[in-house]
Amino acid sequence: MMLLLISVYILMLGFRSWLLSLNIGNLKQYGLTVPVEFNGVIDAERLRAMSAYTVESSRLSFIEMLAGGCINLVFLFSGALGLYDRWIASLTGSLVPGGILFALMLVTAGMILDIPFDLVKHFIIEQRHGFNSMTPRLWIADFFKSLALSAFFSSLIVGSALAIMAYSPAWWWLWVWAFLLVFGIFIMYISPYVIEPLFFKFEPVTVEGLELKIRSLMERAGLKVSRVFQVDASRRSRHSNAYFTGIGRVKRIVLFDTLIQQLTQDELLAVLAHEVGHWKKKHVLKSIVMSETIALCGLFLAFHLLSWRGLPGLVGLSGASLYAKAVIIGFLGSLAMFPLTPLFSALSRRNENEADRFARELTGRPENLASALIKLSKENLANLHPHPWYAAFYYSHPPIVERVRRLRTAPGIVSSRTP
Repeated sequence: MMLLLISVYILMLGFRSWLLSLNIGNLKQYGLTVPVEFNGVIDAERLRAMSAYTVESSRLSFIEMLAGGCINLVFLFSGALGLYDRWIASLTGSLVPGGILFALMLVTAGMILDIPFDLVKHFIIEQRHGFNSMTPRLWIADFFKSLALSAFFSSLIVGSALAIMAYSPAWWWLWVWAFLLVFGIFIMYISPYVIEPLFFKFEPVTVEGLELKIRSLMERAGLKVSRVFQVDASRRSRHSNAYFTGIGRVKRIVLFDTLIQQLTQDELLAVLAHEVGHWKKKHVLKSIVMSETIALCGLFLAFHLLSWRGLPGLVGLSGASLYAKAVIIGFLGSLAMFPLTPLFSALSRRNENEADRFARELTGRPENLASALIKLSKENLANLHPHPWYAAFYYSHPPIVERVRRLRTAPGIVSSRTP
């Protein structure tokens, strides 16, 4: 069985590598062809830069994937997991402190191992293509903030879960699921006030008249906006974004300062109308329901697998602690979930199309969203020629050319685009 698991994992890595190579090959073949929708906006030089950025980022992802895969195989199947398990047991014999220490060491090791890839990404690839604006000092500060947050929340979650397991051995899977659900909602509530300000400086939108237009748009959509902020994202990256935070009908809107610089006000409103579409179509709620259903099923299966004596033998161990068994179950879960990736991607793309349609109907000017997407693609050096299979498997959004084409050919809406 151990050899079977190793083979399945290697096949999964091979399949991911094959998809990535297809995507790079497709870009090399068609990457210098300007799509009709981008005529007059993207020139040959910019198109070469877009292709080069995608290829370099993909190669880094490929190396990171292979390195991570090798580390996982060695840790799980060489006996290293057993050695680590016994070492933690020698330090503490108590269930909750032992579990917290077990998790903290793994989380810290994972973040440390990721350092070289993150440095290459920010200070070589992003720097080369004009995106990185982060100083080494700021990168170090962000790293230790992230490490502290990961350590705190990992300790809280693992410690609470183990305490629940000790208190209710027969029903812990249900109570742990309920705890994680409540905890997740709590984090969604406090994140804009406690976590996000650790990394960004929030201030009122400085563009005159923009906030009034945003509030008017939200009122037409039936949403109440408590605050409209812009953040100093340009301190770290030239990439742009916008998002909603908040629970219920009251929302906070956050705009990256880079996004404000790149788009006109009408284009910004179209982007926000798309985000409104996600709320009005209940995509966030549906996503939570789906993920929590999967989590509940996973915890129920874990409850039964933990009592199976053959579980440690799957990785060549004669015995394992509760913590080590949880790692093995997590590995099995990743294998089981991988084939479902294209399904989740397809559902996400469907939601994005619905949000685009909502934005088109709310604003009545689909060209505003189309032109915003074109500008963002140009500024962020997006891949205009993804391989169809790669996009079908991984893309959470429809390919950008497809989105623009759909917006401009939608029936029943008059586009403002000039011929």
